[in-house]
Amino acid sequence: MKAWYFSTTKRKLRYGDNRSIELGITHSVEGKLEVCKNGLHGSERLIDALSYAPGPVIWEVELSGEIVTDDGTKHCARNRTYLRGGIDISEVLRKFARRVALDVAQYWHMPGVVREYLETGNESKQFTANAAAYANANAAAANDAYDAAYANAAATAHAAAAAAAAYANAKEKYNSWLTEMVEERL
Repeated sequence: MKAWYFSTTKRKLRYGDNRSIELGITHSVEGKLEVCKNGLHGSERLIDALSYAPGPVIWEVELSGEIVTDDGTKHCARNRTYLRGGIDISEVLRKFARRVALDVAQYWHMPGVVREYLETGNESKQFTANAAAYANANAAAANDAYDAAYANAAATAHAAAAAAAAYANAKEKYNSWLTEMVEERL
């Protein structure tokens, strides 16, 4: 099964294993496979692998032998072969985060400096943008807390179903964006 895996910039297995990760190498483990406890992990979707990432180095891998899964987002295998990648995609991840933030910009009053930072990635604007976003969020939270709590009580069940569907759709869209961005670097 092809999957995605992230490592730290040290490019070594973690949890005391310390074997080097290199293209073309296959790692194997012994013992009972158990997600997050024993095995070599990977995710079929890049967005899922990102949620488990200990660092910014991306690998496309082949999981083989016995494979177990938890909820379908993380697979645990007997063997993992490193097919491509091994590159630090920190800048791609920052660009992706800015793109996602811009995608939801219509849901809040975004200060101009925040939009400028998200559109350009100009690091000199980052501190000012963070401060402006934080101040804006605090003001909005103070003004909207009572209204949100009242509305929440009336609409929780309906909103939960709608939110779950929207989340799944958004996650697919964002996975597509991230995969395209990473493929351009590989």
